Amino acid sequence: MKFRTKQKHMIDFIFPISLFFMFALCALTVLLFAARIYRSTTENSSLNYSARSGLSYISEKIHQNDADGNIRVGELCGETALIMEQTYKDSVYYTYIYSYEGALRELYIKADGSADLSAGTRILDVEDFSIEQIDDHLFKFSCTTEGGQTDSILVATKSS
Repeated sequence: MKFRTKQKHMIDFIFPISLFFMFALCALTVLLFAARIYRSTTENSSLNYSARSGLSYISEKIHQNDADGNIRVGELCGETALIMEQTYKDSVYYTYIYSYEGALRELYIKADGSADLSAGTRILDVEDFSIEQIDDHLFKFSCTTEGGQTDSILVATKSS
């Protein structure tokens, strides 16, 4: 019996190699697109996180200090500030939340103490921050981060 051997052609070698390179090129393209989408998503997420975390912080501070109308909008050294009043051992203290020198800040001082805007603890770097008291129990806060992301929140107090 005679066995026939198949004659080898150049296409038998080139086709699998070209198929492999085509697959590798497609995989690389998908990988590059996915990396770009991931980078964009994480950048947007971090910008949103900055604005939202600052506003969430303010909301939580309001809810912690929500008692007998102790929360109001006022001024601290010419800057608009959220003022929260607390009484501790027969002494009155104020917590001020305000924007100064590109940062959202918090200052906790005794009512008869002198206030300095630069003394506040830096909470978050911001480009713009605004406070508006809509009525006795409703406040609106807007925050623009250095990246240009703007977010707003409405916070209602429950005490009278």
